[in-house]
Amino acid sequence: MSLYYGAVVFAHVVSAVISVGPLFLLLPLIRRLRTAKGEAEDIYLSFIRVIIRLVMHAGHVLVGTGILLILFGPWPWHSSWVILTLGIMLLSAFFLATGFSSVLKKFHESGTDRQSTLDKLHRTAWVYIGLLIIMLWLMVQKPSIW
Repeated sequence: MSLYYGAVVFAHVVSAVISVGPLFLLLPLIRRLRTAKGEAEDIYLSFIRVIIRLVMHAGHVLVGTGILLILFGPWPWHSSWVILTLGIMLLSAFFLATGFSSVLKKFHESGTDRQSTLDKLHRTAWVYIGLLIIMLWLMVQKPSIW
């Protein structure tokens, strides 16, 4: 059983890294997108969509392995850090589903201020990174808040 548990922990950690790491690539892409024109703009937007999709799928693995770790690990579901992690995870899933896609859809709409859309995309990236960092802290530190 410990070999399988160790493999699940490893998959959980790798998926956590993949779900956070690529988000930092968004920051220089957004900076370059501010001056990009035409085909270069479409390429940067495609990279951003790929990064969001990668983060989303890594998040699926992260959730699945997290559930397995709670089921077979020593922590009960009612631990404060588990409940807080689940709450932030639901918030971040909603945020990922609505935040990035709505901003990316607005990018090519006529009459949209390009700089304000890019500012919103930049802010959305940082908020999502912040949510994931809080979840990582909860999973690593496992604080007993109540």
